[in-house]
Order: sequence, then structure tokens, then C-alpha cells
Amino acid sequence: MSDPVSAAGTPPKNASERASDTFVTYVLDLCKVKKTQSDLRTGLGLPVERCNYLHRYLVPRLPERMHPDARRAHYAVAALIAARPRAAREADTHTAAGGQPKSPWYQRANLGASLAEAVNKQAIKPDSAEGDLHLMARQSSSAIHPRLPALTRHLLTAGVAVDWAVLLEDLTWWNRDRDRIATRWLEAYFRTTTPEPDQDPAASLSRLTEEN
Repeated sequence: MSDPVSAAGTPPKNASERASDTFVTYVLDLCKVKKTQSDLRTGLGLPVERCNYLHRYLVPRLPERMHPDARRAHYAVAALIAARPRAAREADTHTAAGGQPKSPWYQRANLGASLAEAVNKQAIKPDSAEGDLHLMARQSSSAIHPRLPALTRHLLTAGVAVDWAVLLEDLTWWNRDRDRIATRWLEAYFRTTTPEPDQDPAASLSRLTEEN
């Protein structure tokens, strides 16, 4: 199976850089120009066929032959990045200026982890966050895309970062690997919202055995 995310255009600057990160960096650079940012924002929640103002920026960046799910994911993430609130844009600029290295891919936050952080900050009620996750786990990507603008804006306004590259890859594969991705989101959510036990269960069991 070919990887549609690798179709993000220009090859990564180094072998360890993912194509999804390269694409996100490209869009962040585009958004430094207000007119371009405004054009990209018009694609919020829309299918590719209705993103008329995005084509001039993304068509040269993406291959002609690309899976429709991957193409829509790239258009959707570009629009979401362009629609970030001012505080989130400033935070991204500060992070980029600091040149902070990215965490290993398996440690990076998916949408479930971001929702959990919002719950921990009391920016979203737990029932609402869990309801969103369980609902999305039953939906196709075509139903999820229109929900993302309001959801990501809520997260960003609360000061919760969204890893756009992770979201890009998850959306790309969603229709073909939904159960696995949805499980990752749910696991990340409950791992982040549930306090770690004070003591390792194995250690507790050992102590209980010794006492008896």
C-alpha cells in the first residue's frame, strides 16, 4: 500500500522528517501572508471540490495522483491551520523560532490527547469530550471534517495545542483504518485524563502477599 501522506510535496530536508511535518511547515509559512491565510481559511469544513481558493497553493504541492481521502485531509488541515486564533498563531511562531525538536512520533499528541488536555484544563466537560470521541469513532471522515473547525478552535482558544501533522495522517487513513486510529484516540484520552496510580499494581500485589 502506498503512503498518500508522502505526497505532501517537497522531500523532507532530512531523512527523519515526516512528509506530513513538511506539509504543515509549508502551510505555516503560507499563513505569514494575510491574503494567503484568508484564502486558505475559506476551505474550512468543505470538500476539495468547493475549496476554489486553495487550489493555487496546494495543487502545485500535491501529486496529480493522490487518494481522495489524502487530498481532502491536506486541504482540511491547511484550512484549519489558517483559521487558528491569534494566540495560537503567536504560539506557533514562538515555537518555530525556538527550533524545538519534535518528540518521537509515538509520543506526539493525537486528537484524543488534545481533548484530554482540554478536559484537564476544565475547558471542555468530560462527558462532552468523551461523547465527541465515541461519536467520531462511528463516523466516516466525511462526517468528521465539518466538525473539526469548531472543535479545533475550541481547543486552541483554551490554549491546547493541536499537532497538525498527526491529525493530517489520521484523517488521511481514517476511512481505511478507522478502528485502529479511533482506539489510539480513546487510549490517549483516557491515559491523559486518568491519574496514574500511586503505586504499581504488581508492587501492591507483592506487598499484599508478603503481609499474608
